[in-house]
Amino acid sequence: MRRSLVTVAAAALLALGTGCAGATGATDPDDVPADLSRALPAHESGPAQASPSASPKCDDADQSYAPLPSLPDPATFADGTTLAQIRDRGRLIVGTAGDKPLLSVRNPRTGQLEGIDIELAKAMAEAILGDAGRVEFRTMPYGGREKALIEGDVDLVAHSMTMTCDRWQRVGFSAEYYRDGQRLLVREDSAVQEIEDLAETGGSVCVAKGTTTIEEVRRRQVENVVAVADAADCLAYFQRDEVDAITSNVLILAGYQLQDGYARIVGERLSDEPIALGFRKDDVEFIRYANRVLADLRENGSLERIFTQRMRDTGVQPDLGTPGYGRGEG
Repeated sequence: MRRSLVTVAAAALLALGTGCAGATGATDPDDVPADLSRALPAHESGPAQASPSASPKCDDADQSYAPLPSLPDPATFADGTTLAQIRDRGRLIVGTAGDKPLLSVRNPRTGQLEGIDIELAKAMAEAILGDAGRVEFRTMPYGGREKALIEGDVDLVAHSMTMTCDRWQRVGFSAEYYRDGQRLLVREDSAVQEIEDLAETGGSVCVAKGTTTIEEVRRRQVENVVAVADAADCLAYFQRDEVDAITSNVLILAGYQLQDGYARIVGERLSDEPIALGFRKDDVEFIRYANRVLADLRENGSLERIFTQRMRDTGVQPDLGTPGYGRGEG
C-alpha cells in the first residue's frame, strides 16, 4: 500500500500558508500558453495542443550581463537604485517557492525556509547587507514569479527559474547557476519509461502552469494533461493515484522522490534548461552585482557545496552549468 499523503500535503500547506505574501493561489496569465490557459484551468485536464503562436527564438537565452569586477562598498550604491533601496530598507525581499524539497521548503520543526534557493538568497543578503539573515521571503507559485518582479513586490526571485528568450522580453536573469532538464516521475510499478508511453496509451501527466515544462508536453503530443497552479498540487494528485506521472525539472522531481519511496524518475531528459535568479528587466546593475556574488560562490567552492549537500541523497549529480556573460548593456 502506498504511504499516506498527509505528511507531504501538510508540509506543503504549512509552507504556503505561512509565507510572507499571500500569492499562493494566483497564476500569471502571461506566463501560461494561451491555448492551455483556456483549455486547462487549475485542476482540469485536456489535450495539450499546438500553440497558435510559437515562442520567440534567440541564441542568447542563457547569456546574462558581465559580473562587476568586484563587490562595491554598499555606501557607494547610487541613490534610487535597487541596491540602494535594499541597503536603506535593511532587508532583501525575495520571491521563492516555499514548498519545493531541496530548493525551498519550510522546515516543520523550525518554521524556517531551507534549500538551495534559500541559501543563494541568503548569500545575496550577506553581500549587500552584511547579514545573511536579513531576508524577507515571499512565497508564490510559478505563475506569480514574473508578476512579482514586474510590479516591484520583490527585489529578486530565487525560484528555480529557467532562462528563456520569451522571459527575457519581460524580466532579467543572473548568469545560470544550475543546468537542469525535464523528466518524468512515475510510480515504482509503472510501465511508463518515456513521455511517449503516455502519448501512446492515453496516460495522464500533471504539469504546473507558468513553467517551460508545459511547452514540452505540448510538443510531445500528450493528450491527457492535468495543469495545476503549482507542482505541489501535482504531487497531491500523484499520491492519490489521479495522474500517472508528473513532469518537471529533475531537481524538483528528485525532491518529491525523496518524500515518496514508491516513486522513481524515468525517461530521457526532455529539455536543457539554464536555471538562474530572476530580476526586473532594467535592473542591469543589480544583475551584474548578483553575477559577481555567484561568480565568487562558484570560485570559492561554496556553490558546489550548497548543491552537493542538498542533493547527496538523491542519486542526482549536480550540474552547475557554465555561466554566460554575452548579453550587451546597450
